[in-house]
Amino acid sequence: QVQLMESGVFLVQAGGSLRLSCAASASIFGINAMAWSRQAPGKQRETVATITRPGSTAYADSVKGRFTISRDNAKNTVYLQMNSLKPEDTAAYYCYAPEWNYWGQGTQVTVSS
Repeated sequence: QVQLMESGVFLVQAGGSLRLSCAASASIFGINAMAWSRQAPGKQRETVATITRPGSTAYADSVKGRFTISRDNAKNTVYLQMNSLKPEDTAAYYCYAPEWNYWGQGTQVTVSS
């Protein structure tokens, strides 16, 4: 079992940038896909970005061109760089490993207008 931990509670103005980090308790080298999802109040959870071990990425249309997912296998960490943030990006963000069903506890991002 690998534990995933996102850090911090973030409040940022619209148009700003933020980088989320997800630290794993063990090596993620053997984990092919890592992803970030988010859930806003009253809305379904949405996967916003996925990265495979070779580095292939995929994004939800709602964040394409603004968010960038990356991973550092040596540091057992996955990142989500979020630029040009909008109020509708306000949500709890979760790091997870889809093939293993490992989930972090989530971190709150609030974007003010």
